[in-house]
Amino acid sequence: MSAALEMINLAAPGDSAKTTLVGNVASIGYGLAAIGPGVGVGIIFGNGTQALARQPEAAGLIRTNQIMGFAFCEALALIGIVMGFVYQ
Repeated sequence: MSAALEMINLAAPGDSAKTTLVGNVASIGYGLAAIGPGVGVGIIFGNGTQALARQPEAAGLIRTNQIMGFAFCEALALIGIVMGFVYQ
């Protein structure tokens, strides 16, 4: 791990190699972080469809909860994008 930290610190403060390396690491981090919201959205809509099939009379309530859950999951993904820029 210290070798990786030394590679990052080899570049001068104004050097673009360090910025490129940090940008690449941030992109990989966001790619890994986007897996969670993707799985969450799949679970939300999968279970929502199953609930609608079992209880069609509760469609309004189920759909409202699906949309709220979707919004919360996507907010996590958007926060992941922003954090890549904040911590540069």
